[in-house]
Amino acid sequence: MDMAFAPAPLFMDPMFDGPTDPTMIYNPMERAWWMVYTQRRANVPCHGFTWVHGTDLGVASSKDGGQSWLYRGTLNLEAVEPGRNTFWAPEILWADGVCHMYVSYITGVPAQWVGDRHILHYTSRNMWDWKYEGTCELSSSRVIDACVYPLPGGGWRMWYKDEDHDSHTYYADSPDLAAWKWVGPATLDQSQEGPNVFRLGGKYWMIADVWQGLAVYESDDLTAWRRQEGDILSGRGLREGDTGRAHHADVVVDGERAYLIYFTHPGEETPGEKGISARRSCVQAAMLRVENGRLTAIRDEPFDFRLPDGE
Repeated sequence: MDMAFAPAPLFMDPMFDGPTDPTMIYNPMERAWWMVYTQRRANVPCHGFTWVHGTDLGVASSKDGGQSWLYRGTLNLEAVEPGRNTFWAPEILWADGVCHMYVSYITGVPAQWVGDRHILHYTSRNMWDWKYEGTCELSSSRVIDACVYPLPGGGWRMWYKDEDHDSHTYYADSPDLAAWKWVGPATLDQSQEGPNVFRLGGKYWMIADVWQGLAVYESDDLTAWRRQEGDILSGRGLREGDTGRAHHADVVVDGERAYLIYFTHPGEETPGEKGISARRSCVQAAMLRVENGRLTAIRDEPFDFRLPDGE
């Protein structure tokens, strides 16, 4: 089989030019991969930070293993209060025939980085229409960026960013994906966001956006985390639209390799870029491998990119 290279960019939002925080989930009804993301309004003139608030969750789908993506619109989420509100950074997973989503939520459209942030729990049977199940009771009222992973002994663990605790990654456990009990910090070495946990090469890994690339942690038990020396994707890539550091990523594992799906701001490191040009973002893909016990990322070299069938 011929090698299929990852398109670069992998995806650009045709409406607002600002896809961020991508999460990847297979849609069994459509037999297609879905990319669900925070739909920032990068190309809309706004004051303050209103362009990153008031956001919907955009959807793009692919039926050819990720080689091409079709913009499909936005998810239909049951309202928890009236008005225009903010949805960020979805985490989506299937469990026992039900699709669960944990999404960051902010009331209204703030012009500044202010206000409470919560993680809401939704469920769906068709992945388009989502029922509100409740608000997760976690370690503070300023929590975002949920990642959920099954525990080997049963139950589930959620990692998230707690902005009231120095933006460290905290975690909570649940027996049923509904009731959550927060436990404490997962990492304390520096502020970060967008944690993502996966298993590859016989061990657990966590990546986190540290605003200079992605920090890498490894664990044998999903509790004690050791940071790997050196962040990944911290510099400029060579492909189109990949000229900035990687931000808030998701991971799709396929056997002994995995794909890192992240976003960049192509203009953020270009001198003189500001305003709408600096706001623009696009989604990219890299390949992850474990080599000599270290997690490595292939970004600029050619690599075979095929999202697995029916995952």
